[in-house]
Amino acid sequence: MSIPLSPSIDMPSNPFEHEAPDMLFGLPMPMARAMALRGERIGDDMAQVRMGFKPDQANSRGDVHGGAIASLLDCALASAVRAHDPAAYGVATIDLTLHFVAAGSGDMVATAHCERRGRSISFARGEVRAADGTLVALATGTFKLMARTPAPAGA
Repeated sequence: MSIPLSPSIDMPSNPFEHEAPDMLFGLPMPMARAMALRGERIGDDMAQVRMGFKPDQANSRGDVHGGAIASLLDCALASAVRAHDPAAYGVATIDLTLHFVAAGSGDMVATAHCERRGRSISFARGEVRAADGTLVALATGTFKLMARTPAPAGA
């Protein structure tokens, strides 16, 4: 089930729709498999990432743990920053600020937007919503944009 976006947000389709579970929008990321992250949409300075619920992500109350939500937001905001050319760029997180608004359970969906992309530093904001549409968390982040280089032969 896809969580509907705000009617005013028009997100592009996902050219990475069928990528392996250890990939996120064209980049190898073993954590994507461990956290059940799936890139749903990317482009036009925006990204949407779903985190499928796994019992290992729960806190003592059975809700999704805040650390798992933080990881989801970090990946979604970073993806929005590289949305102009997802396979060509990686990022390093410089700063990530989160505000937890409500508890959430089940799948979580993060939607993020790159507010400003400089030559090397970019700024993004985003939110996480639970499957029922409840706003769970908000975030802003600063990221260093880095061109990807091919792995050396035999690596």
